[in-house]
Amino acid sequence: MTFNFADIVVSQSKMQPKAIAITYGERNVTWASLHKRSEQLAVVLQQSGIAAGDRVGLLMKNTPEFHEGLFACNKIGAVAVGLNFRLSALELSAIIDDAQPRVVIADQEHRATLDRLTGRHVLNRIITLGSAYEDELAHVSADPIYVRGQPDDRMLILYSSGTTGRAKGITLSNKNFSYIKPMATDLYRMNENSVYLLGSPLFHIGGAATGSALMTLGGRTVLMRDADPRNILETIECERVTHTFFVPAVIQRLVEAQEQDQRDLSSLEILSYGAAPMTEALLRRASEILGCGFLGVYGMTETSGTVTALFPEEHDWTGVGARRLQSVGRPLPWIGLEVRHPESCEAAPLGSVGEIWIKSEANTLGYFNNPTETASAMPGGGWLRTGDGAVLDEDGFVYLKDRIKDMIISGGENVYPAEVENVLADYPGVSEVAVIGVADETWGETVKAIIVPVGTEVPDAGEIIDFARERLAHYKCPTSVEFQSELPRNATGKVLKNQLRQIYG
Repeated sequence: MTFNFADIVVSQSKMQPKAIAITYGERNVTWASLHKRSEQLAVVLQQSGIAAGDRVGLLMKNTPEFHEGLFACNKIGAVAVGLNFRLSALELSAIIDDAQPRVVIADQEHRATLDRLTGRHVLNRIITLGSAYEDELAHVSADPIYVRGQPDDRMLILYSSGTTGRAKGITLSNKNFSYIKPMATDLYRMNENSVYLLGSPLFHIGGAATGSALMTLGGRTVLMRDADPRNILETIECERVTHTFFVPAVIQRLVEAQEQDQRDLSSLEILSYGAAPMTEALLRRASEILGCGFLGVYGMTETSGTVTALFPEEHDWTGVGARRLQSVGRPLPWIGLEVRHPESCEAAPLGSVGEIWIKSEANTLGYFNNPTETASAMPGGGWLRTGDGAVLDEDGFVYLKDRIKDMIISGGENVYPAEVENVLADYPGVSEVAVIGVADETWGETVKAIIVPVGTEVPDAGEIIDFARERLAHYKCPTSVEFQSELPRNATGKVLKNQLRQIYG
């Protein structure tokens, strides 16, 4: 039988109805309850005119009702659309214009944003979580009319984080999501007794896919509404969490919080990291302070999540292993990966920079209502162009070199910001760093570093530049340094370098 996302809750509710599927604060949701409530919601959606292929928007912070929405939509062949609650009304309006959801389910906190859009969009209904939502479910007396989707039917649309240009709707299918089960077992090394802490937003692939992986095994997911470092550590201790994922910026705050108020993290087996560069300095410090195994991952929404992994046993600080800590590991068994010249599209020689191309049945169906972008990113043969620059070594390890469009060309030489950032992160007093290119009359571009200091004391800019020159070719070194209290980031933790270029470029 082909995989449908709703099969997860249907099968688990039969095998272990009273087992806990989701823990959310003081609330424990059993598999039986999750199945029943998603069926009730499916009826509500069908009575609201939702048919197979129609879109349903989900606008809410992390809550079990998001999973109810995912399962309900899949049971009736509808397409869930994850809506970023952090967006402004104007940004959200553009996404609703594109996705055209007929119904939006929103939490009370973000219902006001939708109300500001009244009259601009054709929405059959807005369903608000809370008493109104509970009343809707309580008055359902019929069963939903199940519509079993085909492998290549859309099941979910997630919008790109929009670091450049307008956000694109990335369409994912039932077949794409069938790979979350091998991710759970072969990648994250989970089992039915594992406990996964989900702090990533569910409108992002790290929440929707990675956060659903353990569900395929019947394990328990601990869902967090907000990612406060002290709350995260307390939850790991109290819920005996075994696995989790966080971006490096959050991991840094976890390390700082654990140093100040030590918690019992002995249950934690694997902490996965990705979505943004992890400096060696932070990785070493996190390994010492948090004391768990680390799993480096690389992937994107267009690939339904992870495509390469650096496993815990590959985090070796000696010999060749130390060099490999700069990599994002090797491709997973179901992934085809090549590094190609970005212009000729021919295979790049080992050790030279090119663009990552991915071939996988987990690759997106394309961009919703955007055939031009789809054709550009998916040139044929099952391949996806990621836009990420990388080097491939003789053992198959992948070394990211930043987005191709973020590359700096100074005096005809290519400079990859991640390489410079990794060096600068080792300077005492540097908490976070981002590197961009700025215009220069002589060299075309030169390197600028934007640094968040540790504490209130600002390091000396000249000393930072000298530090870099001792470790890098001079054309790679910053010619100027700026200090900020924080770096602008999107919901996934990626630094918004386009904003920095607008400020300093």
